[in-house]
Amino acid sequence: MPVASRMVLSTPAARRGLLLKMALRRARPGTGSAEVFLRERTAMVTWPDLTEVLGEIPWAVVGAVATRAYMPERVTQDLDVLVRAVDAVEARARFRAAGYTQVQELAIGGVTWRSPAGALVDVIESSLEWVLEALRSPGRDPQGLPILTLPYLVLTKVQAGRTQDLADAARMLGLASAEVREATREIVRRWLPDALEDLENLIVLGELEMGR
Repeated sequence: MPVASRMVLSTPAARRGLLLKMALRRARPGTGSAEVFLRERTAMVTWPDLTEVLGEIPWAVVGAVATRAYMPERVTQDLDVLVRAVDAVEARARFRAAGYTQVQELAIGGVTWRSPAGALVDVIESSLEWVLEALRSPGRDPQGLPILTLPYLVLTKVQAGRTQDLADAARMLGLASAEVREATREIVRRWLPDALEDLENLIVLGELEMGR
């Protein structure tokens, strides 16, 4: 790819736009999976519950593990959780006290930890304005872990703009109710207004997958 083209695609918004345009050109109604499978919710992998580790520090699961509350469970190698940046120092101290081993610092802000049982946990430390609001009223996944509600989870995936994140967002939105989609529009309108058109395209892709 020419250097100029790489520079143009250096932002999440630019990558989102390109990927969504490609997907919309190729998308056709229907999916290779039965709707009963798409609407099944499982917790085949048991992940660490960090309630005792973090105590009163607000936290919630994000990433691939969180999506299993809104679409079929998919394989992932680690648990992603979100905390506020202002709680980072205390959270790190509590992970160490609970016997977690620090693996590496995350480029996006945060730490990868290894639990005493060997599970990898990515703790994302965020200073974004919406995080506290999102952590105040989490949902629950099939295992009972606190997770971001779908509107906020879609917001994280649209902000990231990676291929898998956009695919997750489209599938979850395709399976979501009209009320949840409207709530997602409101969250994106408030916190990432330049992505509203991308959100509508993700909804279209999700509906196409569901054969609508």
